Amino acid sequence: MEIMKKVSAWLVTLLVPIGLVLFGVGILLSPLFIHVEYRLPYFPDDPYGFSLEERLKWADLSIDYLLNSKGIDFLADLKFEDGIQAAGSCEDYLPPRDCSFLYNDRELSHMYDVKIVVRYAIIVFLGSLLLLFGLGIWAKKSNWWSEFKLALSRGGWLTIGLITVMLIYLVINFNDLFITFHEIFFKSGTWVFRFTDSLIRLFPVVFWRDAFIWVGVIAMGGGAAIGYFFGRKEN
Repeated sequence: MEIMKKVSAWLVTLLVPIGLVLFGVGILLSPLFIHVEYRLPYFPDDPYGFSLEERLKWADLSIDYLLNSKGIDFLADLKFEDGIQAAGSCEDYLPPRDCSFLYNDRELSHMYDVKIVVRYAIIVFLGSLLLLFGLGIWAKKSNWWSEFKLALSRGGWLTIGLITVMLIYLVINFNDLFITFHEIFFKSGTWVFRFTDSLIRLFPVVFWRDAFIWVGVIAMGGGAAIGYFFGRKEN
């Protein structure tokens, strides 16, 4: 039984950074991040003509797709008004599609893959919360509550350590971090697009750099709160 408690305590410690990082990702999937990010003074304008209003419209719909229960047709049917064509060539639009649609077939395929990753992330996040809750109940009833709290605190400080390393790496070489992230979660080459593609115009590299930073900041803030609160002796 004591071995199970020790193993469970370390499991709690490992679950904390997972839950905090995915919590940060969840916040960034809300409309708030898009509406703030696009209005930052250093955020680049779209060189091919998207206005702020157009970016907000298409980005909101794209993120909505990632969270709703609809199929890829939700994005495949999005079309520029008045017959306006996409910025790039039409070679990536297979018949019977044409380049008045927002996304070409390569982009749609990637968004489908992203939706799968998001679904798994949600499952892992909810599973982490349920497991932590269940272990907490067990700890309370089995007289190892103080060890459980210590494990939570340890997980909070572990989160800060891991995110600090990630942010340092981001400053040194964000491109390598960005590539590594995509190579882990997506098939090689399926996430590479032209600068004229709508996905790049809506979500340029600056967007992703800021997203990584904000996930890190949110996770570190949560880690500091958990580490301090559950690490206090009076608890």
